[in-house]
Amino acid sequence: MTPSRDVFRLIEIMEALRTPVTGCPWDLEQDFASIAPYTIEEAYEVADAIARGDKDDLREELGDLLLQVVYHARMAEEEGSFDFGDVVETVTRKMIRRHPHVFGDETARGAGMAKGMWENIKAEEKAEKRAARLARGLDPEENGKGYLDGIPLALPGLVRALKLQQKAARVGFDWSEAPPILDKIEEEIGELREAVAAGGKAEIAEEFGDLLFAVVNLGRHLGVEAEDALRGTNDKFRDRFHAIEQALLERGDTLQDATLDEMEALWQAAKRRR
Repeated sequence: MTPSRDVFRLIEIMEALRTPVTGCPWDLEQDFASIAPYTIEEAYEVADAIARGDKDDLREELGDLLLQVVYHARMAEEEGSFDFGDVVETVTRKMIRRHPHVFGDETARGAGMAKGMWENIKAEEKAEKRAARLARGLDPEENGKGYLDGIPLALPGLVRALKLQQKAARVGFDWSEAPPILDKIEEEIGELREAVAAGGKAEIAEEFGDLLFAVVNLGRHLGVEAEDALRGTNDKFRDRFHAIEQALLERGDTLQDATLDEMEALWQAAKRRR
């Protein structure tokens, strides 16, 4: 089998990997749940390549992410649920339907992107999905029983907090400005102090989570996404710590041999440089 620019070659490769007896033993053992973490990881690696501006890596990571889609579609085909073609048809139908100002008739294109149109179309799709589940004898509320239940549980915590807040804000459940959220953060810090003093791990975890949620909310009102801000701080910490490591190496020392005071002095020096 040779490489190809045709996506169907990738589908053929996955079919071969999942073929009993002649396929790959590891691939044959996998299921949706075991592959899901790899799917999330590949999405992050795509984002990382974009952040680094590395187009060669981006090309490769997009391929790895596409492989995940093909993998899940193959497993679904094996159990008779759907196949890759169904995935493509579903997303193309969705994109065409959600952009009548681009793909619609002359009247729709002339009307442009009307306010609230995207939300109205998504509401129609949700109603149709509910009706389809009813027609198949399934619980129409299985995938969400409340307004916020559509936010995926598998999202990173900071991202999910932001999504929950954004959706609640659409129906008016929101702070009107940032300053009161600062007061809320101070309140949460006080409650965390009390939990730490009491020493209960469950209470500490709960109050710590409340504090993080409030900080995400503040960032939203300031136009700063917590995940992006934290990613930047992570990179800054890595760079400064690497500077400590390099400074110690230049004088013949190691991280393991250095004292905390020595590392702190080098940290401050690195901080002044950035």
